Amino acid sequence: MENMRYQEFTIEGRNPVLEAFRAGKTIDKLFILDGCDDGPVKSITREAKKYDTIINYVDKERLDNMSETGKHQGVIAYAAAYEYAEVEDILNIAKEKGEDPFIFILDGIEDPHNLGAIIRSANLAGAHGVIIPKRRAAGLTSTVVKASAGAINYTPVAKVTNITRTIEELKEKGIWFMCADMAGEVMYKQNLTGPIGLVIGSEGEGVSRLVKEKCDFISSIPMKGDIDSLNASVAAGVMAFEIVRQRLNKQI
Repeated sequence: MENMRYQEFTIEGRNPVLEAFRAGKTIDKLFILDGCDDGPVKSITREAKKYDTIINYVDKERLDNMSETGKHQGVIAYAAAYEYAEVEDILNIAKEKGEDPFIFILDGIEDPHNLGAIIRSANLAGAHGVIIPKRRAAGLTSTVVKASAGAINYTPVAKVTNITRTIEELKEKGIWFMCADMAGEVMYKQNLTGPIGLVIGSEGEGVSRLVKEKCDFISSIPMKGDIDSLNASVAAGVMAFEIVRQRLNKQI
């Protein structure tokens, strides 16, 4: 598939946005003029709630700055550049391949270049998919698609409302979770074989406390040097390939 077929696009105006929802387009974010609640806007918000779309109420200046046409009518939607998968789709891929599930869970990665790079690393490490949250995180914009260097065509990305609940549900299916954190035990000392989820936190805050508490391992990368930490996408790649190494050793 050609990446250029998947272009992030902005939809402006009440009728176009309403039609996009009714046509089943994936809307990542919806922006509505604060205080505007007439009939057409109520119809739009009703559709948005059906799909659990995040609604942001903003002032006119913000909408004007976002607008490309100057005819937003108080409503702007960001449509995803790529379709999202379901968590079950990711598990089914592992099942079809006869492999233990290997999943990336991203707790609030906001930089689209980082998200794209992580999807690329996930693909190269043989992970079966990536799970991202709906709130306070990058969605599948065209920047992400390009940064993934084609990996998005092969590695499904699921978007969930609650990361902690998703981890709980996956743990019930026998998946163990390792959380990347500088204060954790060095990953080389841990058994990272079997069904596993690699949890990577946001660029600034790291993995949130609630998510960290759900993880089975707190894992760190041994580092030397004079700066604080690795970029999130680099850390994800380093940890993913330690999982790959341990899986290969187990097969020998």
